[in-house]
Amino acid sequence: MNNWVQYLPLLLIVFAFWLLVLRPARNRQREFMATQSSLESGVRVMLASGIFGELVAVHDNEVEIRVAPDVVLTVARQAVAKVIVPEDAPPADEPTDPPRATD
Repeated sequence: MNNWVQYLPLLLIVFAFWLLVLRPARNRQREFMATQSSLESGVRVMLASGIFGELVAVHDNEVEIRVAPDVVLTVARQAVAKVIVPEDAPPADEPTDPPRATD
């Protein structure tokens, strides 16, 4: 019984490390991969540097982003931090009600 109790603090430290470090990192990695897979032309995005723009073209390792009229930047695909969802669009997880017919 005493041998098992000796390892309890070590097990608690390993569990706390997993809970506080490894699990959130894995969740961030999943979110990043979901963002990368949802990139397509015409989508408004924010780069990791804070630059906002609209995707013009998406290639394997790089994307072209329009930041102003006649200004297109070519950046690494991993520089895209998040996809900006228009405020007037309903969230993707909420179903939209079909329009009702008026009598």
